Amino acid sequence: MRIALYPGTFDPLTLGHMDIIRRASPMVDRLVIGVAINRDKGPLFTLEERVAMIEAECAKLSEQTGTEIIAHPFENLLIDCAADVGAQMIVRGLRAVADFEYEFQMVGMNRQLNDSIETVFLMAEAKHQAIASKLVKEIARLGGDVSKFVSPLVDEALKARFA
Repeated sequence: MRIALYPGTFDPLTLGHMDIIRRASPMVDRLVIGVAINRDKGPLFTLEERVAMIEAECAKLSEQTGTEIIAHPFENLLIDCAADVGAQMIVRGLRAVADFEYEFQMVGMNRQLNDSIETVFLMAEAKHQAIASKLVKEIARLGGDVSKFVSPLVDEALKARFA
């Protein structure tokens, strides 16, 4: 069974994230969405809320592709999480050169820790390259329209959070 791990905080889940999930799905039998428990970042949504958003948004995609897509919270090292879920590869989305520089360092460190797990980079589609969860939260907090960047479910959750 081919298993991949796509990690992130997903706070909130954006259309950019969904683009990477949609394109990674056909590559594997199981795609584990690793939801990072990163207390230092102070997430807007709780872990349970983020997992629920991912499960709701990925259910139909899982049916369409035949790929099992599951949300998996983690708080340990990324490479250890990948081993825990049996992943042979880690999927990372890239938006810009700055993303590549950071990810390049991470791949080097992860290879030192466990060289049996590969990292695969997927470039975000052009229309999604500017989307960043941090910016989406800021726009929503200031009353802006984020419907171009997130699903209707996430848009409603953001509106409720900042009401």
